[in-house]
Amino acid sequence: MSESKPQRAVGVRDVAALAGVSRQTVSRVLNDHPDVAPETHARVVAAMEELGYRMNNAARALGTHRTRTIGVLASDALQYGPSRSMAAVEAAARAAGYWLTAAFADSGDAVSVTSAIEHLRAQAVDGLVVFAPHARTLAVLDELRIGIPTVILHAAERSAFSLDQRAGARMAVAALVDAGHTSIAHLAGPVDWLEAEARAAGFAEELAARGLPEGTVFAGDWSPRSGHEAAAALIASGVTAVFAANDQMALGLIGGLRAAGVSVPERISVVGFDDVPEAAYAWPPLTTVRQDFEELARRAVAQVIAESGSGSGSSGALMEAAMASDPIAPVLIVRDSVIPPTGR
Repeated sequence: MSESKPQRAVGVRDVAALAGVSRQTVSRVLNDHPDVAPETHARVVAAMEELGYRMNNAARALGTHRTRTIGVLASDALQYGPSRSMAAVEAAARAAGYWLTAAFADSGDAVSVTSAIEHLRAQAVDGLVVFAPHARTLAVLDELRIGIPTVILHAAERSAFSLDQRAGARMAVAALVDAGHTSIAHLAGPVDWLEAEARAAGFAEELAARGLPEGTVFAGDWSPRSGHEAAAALIASGVTAVFAANDQMALGLIGGLRAAGVSVPERISVVGFDDVPEAAYAWPPLTTVRQDFEELARRAVAQVIAESGSGSGSSGALMEAAMASDPIAPVLIVRDSVIPPTGR
């Protein structure tokens, strides 16, 4: 039985020969250099596909000092907002020809955050996208000199690009006031979360703008359980409407209200925030505020690429996203969990 010899990996020289171009031209195509004619670019790409060429990222980094890899640092990535953003960042990076590598850290542990950043930097990432939803995570980042392009997300107004949390909260409260409610409570997110803080601020601002008294604020922790457990206190408060800082708490609250014999929305109307997939199929379907996580991710990835200098051949749309600075507007999704207040 004869032994088969291992096949030599296809290299740039092979691609150049098949495409009828120089190795420098192949290199320019690999590095998205703008000075390559479209037909030449297409011919090189076709040769790569025919030969099964696979780019060696490590070799490329030696020649260009760029790995086309973006690092992501996250904490509490199981929460809906950060998890959706993680998926959206990966999709946006892939669409731009980049890869992600992720590290997770304990948000309250400076050593954990620092170690995660050093781990990502050791992989020669071109830049970082940091999910920093907690005030304590930002405090750690403020003390560090990261040294590579870094975009911070989920830190409300402290983010480089942000979904307008205050505006979204005001939309939610406005929907309740416009339906005729004047006794409105807020089921808030955890104290240390910057987006929870911004949503609570928006709640208070809209009530004040409408000339209504301050609403009672009840503490939650983002979980359906905390919403369910808050039901008794909300019933006792006598409110006719509740703005919950996220949909999971809103759904748990609806369950808790129903378990206590309180109908939704006939007795208490409820608005959530995020528009999780379950919101449309709850009973009643939940009125909520939708966030555009895809646009947030697109802007973050574009900014990292622009600042790292690794996107010289990037599309105009990507560069336009990098220059966008206005907060991303949320959208109110009207369903059936809000009606005018009724008699008891």
